[in-house]
Amino acid sequence: MKQTFIAQQVFDGEFFHSEYPITIEDGHILAFDTVSGAKEVKLDGMLSPGFIDVQVNGGGGALLNADTSVECIETIGSAHAKFGTTGFLPTLITDDIDVMRRAADAVAASLTKASAGVLGVHFEGPHLSIPKKGVHPQSHIRRISDAELELYSRDDLGIKLVTLAPENVSVEVIKALVAADVKVCLGHSNADYETVVAALEAGATGFTHLFNAMSPFGSREPGMVGAALESRDAWCGLIVDGHHVHSAAAKVAIYAKPQGKVMLVTDAMPPVGLDSEASFELFGTQVLRQGDRLNALTGELAGCVLDMAGAVRNTVNMLGIDLDEAIRMGSLYPAQFLNLEKRQGLLSVGCRADLILLNSNTNVEQTYIGGERVF
Repeated sequence: MKQTFIAQQVFDGEFFHSEYPITIEDGHILAFDTVSGAKEVKLDGMLSPGFIDVQVNGGGGALLNADTSVECIETIGSAHAKFGTTGFLPTLITDDIDVMRRAADAVAASLTKASAGVLGVHFEGPHLSIPKKGVHPQSHIRRISDAELELYSRDDLGIKLVTLAPENVSVEVIKALVAADVKVCLGHSNADYETVVAALEAGATGFTHLFNAMSPFGSREPGMVGAALESRDAWCGLIVDGHHVHSAAAKVAIYAKPQGKVMLVTDAMPPVGLDSEASFELFGTQVLRQGDRLNALTGELAGCVLDMAGAVRNTVNMLGIDLDEAIRMGSLYPAQFLNLEKRQGLLSVGCRADLILLNSNTNVEQTYIGGERVF
C-alpha cells in the first residue's frame, strides 16, 4: 500500500522542509511527492530519520546477558522504538563463550525473523583491560581464543561489532577480525598512544563510549583519548547523559573531530522504557537507579538510563549543538559508521522508510520501521 505522509515539517537529514510530502511503498521511500493512489496522512510535528544505536545492552526490563533469546531482543527493540530508535545492535557485555554463542544464535534468529530494528550484534568484550573493566566481570575477561574467532567469523549475524582493548589483542588478530567483516572498536583499555595507533592502522574504525574506561589524554602521553581525537577517520561513540562525560569534554571532542565522526550512543540498560525507579542485577551485583543515573554498589557507573531522543535533546540543551546536527549524530553518522548510509540515516528516495515524528520538545510521537508503525 502506498502512503503519503505530509508533516508540518520534515528534516531529511540535510535540510528542513515545510509541508513536504513523502510517499512510501513496500517499506521504502518512493518519492517526495503525492503519488497517484497513495493514501494521504497528515501529521502534526516534524518527520526525521529514525535513530541508530550501536550500543544497546537492554531496555523494557530486559538485559541481553540475562536472557539470550529472540523475545528479549524484541522487548529491548520495542522499548527503544518508543524513543525513536529504528535500528540497533543488541549488545552483550563480557561473558563466557556459551552465553556469547546463545546471544549470537538469538541475533541470527532475530535477523531471519526480521525483528524490527535489529541490525546485527555488538560484543563489548571480553577481550578488555582489567584496569579499565568498569562493571565488566573480571572473571570473564580473557584473550581471544579460536572459539571466539570462530564465533566472530559467522556470516549470519548481520553487522558484527567487537569492542576490544588493543594492548591485549595483537594487530595480526585485529587484521583477521577485519578480514572476517568484523567492525573493531577500541575501548575498556589502558593502552598507550602508540598501541592505539597501531590498532587503527590494522583496521580498527571506532572507539566505544569515548572518554569512559580508556586511558586519558595527557600532554606527554596522549593515551587512547588523544589517539581517538587525533584520528581523522575513526568514529567515536559519545554518551551524552550529563554523567558519563562533562559537557566541556563532549564539546571538545565534537569540535576536534571532523564532522560526522562523533555519534550518539545510549549504552542503555534494562530500566530504559520503564516508568518506575528500577534496580536490576548484573552478574550477581545489584545496580541501583537514582533518577537518570545507574551505579553499581561499588560506585562505578553501570550503563545508562538514556534513550536516543534524550541523547539528541541533551546534545542540543547541554552542548549547544544545533538540532539538525544533533539528529545527524543520532542517525546519519551511525549509519555511515555501519556502512548503511545508502539505505538508512537519511530520508531520500530508495532509503528504507525508517521515520520518526517529533514534537516541538523533541519527544517522539510516532516511530516507523520499514514503513510500518511500531510506536
